[in-house]
Amino acid sequence: MNAMYATMTTSVTELKRNFAGILKQADDCPVAVLNHNRPEAYLLPAAYYERMLNYMEDLEDAKIIWERANGPYVEVKLDDL
Repeated sequence: MNAMYATMTTSVTELKRNFAGILKQADDCPVAVLNHNRPEAYLLPAAYYERMLNYMEDLEDAKIIWERANGPYVEVKLDDL
């Protein structure tokens, strides 16, 4: 069985019939779109997707900070800036 990463599911057929209603019912949560009872795609509301992108960017920044925490350092004088 395939793992599902959403609390709400819909079929491809139902999504075609009632796209706006499903988005409204999802209320800012992802929806697993099933094809033959298996996840085929995930429908993400725009605000959810934007938060996810911001979170991933923060994780990438944290990784860079962690990698650079122990140097090497470049000494710079304020006058040189």
